[in-house]
Amino acid sequence: MGMGKIISFCNQKGGVGKSTSVINAGAYLSALGRKVLLVDLDSQGNTTSGLGLKPREIQETSYLVIMGNLPATKAIKNTELAGMDIIPANQDLAGATVELVHFEDRDLKLKKALEAEKQNYDYILIDCPPSLGILTVNALMASDEVIIPVQCEYYALEGLGQLLETINLLKNHLGAHIQIKGALLTMFDRRNRLSREIVKEMRRNFPGYVFEAIIPRNVYLAEAPSFSKTILQHDPYSHGAKAYRQFAEEILKIDGYKN
Repeated sequence: MGMGKIISFCNQKGGVGKSTSVINAGAYLSALGRKVLLVDLDSQGNTTSGLGLKPREIQETSYLVIMGNLPATKAIKNTELAGMDIIPANQDLAGATVELVHFEDRDLKLKKALEAEKQNYDYILIDCPPSLGILTVNALMASDEVIIPVQCEYYALEGLGQLLETINLLKNHLGAHIQIKGALLTMFDRRNRLSREIVKEMRRNFPGYVFEAIIPRNVYLAEAPSFSKTILQHDPYSHGAKAYRQFAEEILKIDGYKN
């Protein structure tokens, strides 16, 4: 194992399938033999609770890690899947937005905290909060790459320009080393003309930057978190499961892994 790659899943719009994508991409990357760490950076803790951890009962969280009060190693929890761990989040994280302002190195707190973990994992996947605030900036500054989940619905492209602008700003002014790995189309409904139009429009506007894998709107995907399961555990034969497997395989192929 070389140095792991840090990838942020980011879109300032909520409800685009960020947490679902982090959980299930992580599950399939680990099933395909990679060692994966998920970092929940959203105070709602959907990635945390979706894996069966109870945010309110956890003491060691991403909040303490990003504030520099706890080494990342001490916050890492195992999940039910061998090869996939998580740094969980809870409501405490909401306070970090205000508290981080007082630090000189406020944009680099997460980067510094995760540096030591890069040698222990092939992939570190960060679930960003739905905003372009200081937590998302920390995630992007810490990341090698960003994946942007985009739902196949009206206004899907809205906010995309702003996010790409923010990424360029961080690269040009704060020295971020982040590359755009691609946009992941989510909540696709092939019976819906608008859904199909958005796929076309995304591929036309961002050639070479849209993953082949398209995540469908799928009841099994939607209900899996309420069973505290990844789709791989909940229903591995569903369309949603096949799509996330394809997505994980695509990531590995882009990164030059032979599977």
